[in-house]
Amino acid sequence: MPSFVITEKCDGCKGGDKTACMYICPNDLMVLDPNAMKAYNQEPDACWECFSCVKICPTQAIEVRGYSDFVPMGSSIVPMMGTEDVMWTCKFRNGVVKRFKFPIRTTPEGTANAYKASKGKDLNTELLFTEEAEGASLRQPLKTA
Repeated sequence: MPSFVITEKCDGCKGGDKTACMYICPNDLMVLDPNAMKAYNQEPDACWECFSCVKICPTQAIEVRGYSDFVPMGSSIVPMMGTEDVMWTCKFRNGVVKRFKFPIRTTPEGTANAYKASKGKDLNTELLFTEEAEGASLRQPLKTA
């Protein structure tokens, strides 16, 4: 289910011309209603459900229903950003509340470089990026008759 804004909680990031959710949305779906000064998802069908707007909202005014593989239908999930982790609060239909804590990225923004670690490796082999050459004997091509 795409993101939706709880208008009672949204403060339009206190009157600026661009809200936090507008800044972070990778698909440019979040916009600010200039009359109500509330954000909203202008095209819910195009929402990737990436939770970026949910995590950045300072008033927790945006919700995305969790995927059914980890949150049953009818429940809600709300993240709370910390300096070192994200605390996810899942409220189930029967009233049970569970919290899960996951660390956030510790690499400074813009410094992650996946290609740096690949220097000197043969990228044309069948090995996965993290596998060593000694595991190659396990991945020999099948011989056909």
